Amino acid sequence: MNLSRRGPWVLVLLVLAGLCGAVTLPTWITATATGPVVGTVGVRVAGSAAAPGVIGASLVLAAAALALGLVGRVGRWVVSVVIAAGGVVVLVGALTARAGAQDRAEQAAADLTGVGVLDGDISVAPWPWAAAGLGVLVIVAAVLLLRVSAHWAAPSARHERAGAPSTAAGTEPPADDERATWDALGRGDDPT
Repeated sequence: MNLSRRGPWVLVLLVLAGLCGAVTLPTWITATATGPVVGTVGVRVAGSAAAPGVIGASLVLAAAALALGLVGRVGRWVVSVVIAAGGVVVLVGALTARAGAQDRAEQAAADLTGVGVLDGDISVAPWPWAAAGLGVLVIVAAVLLLRVSAHWAAPSARHERAGAPSTAAGTEPPADDERATWDALGRGDDPT
């Protein structure tokens, strides 16, 4: 994969965004709680509930990846900063969920039993570490994107406004030349 071009970067960023979203699907925190009505129940906290910022950051990363295919030089800087910020949100969200596992499990126990008291130990799956690793990868990708994108060509002006001045000299076809009119359409110029 040639990462010196725009297309592969869009694909890499979409994959990273998908992985950041997918890592929030499994259960991150498990515990048991006892309630006066329901008895002993298993408490499971999914990654989307333990770290809701991670799922939001994955959506932002997907949007930034798609925007990368459309923006010019300044836009690439903005998109790279947004991608780096998304990576920081993923990293901080995962580490915060790991550190606050007790609070999140107690909240889930209160939702299930009406009492936020846990029985026994809390088990934290390795998913928060996977999310933190993905956050670091996203930050590294943003830095690499800044370096590589400096050599990219500007996006095509093919779909610019009809009244915008043309950058190519001599692209105006003669009014009676049908072949020149078709050639102008093929270049993306509006011969009317």
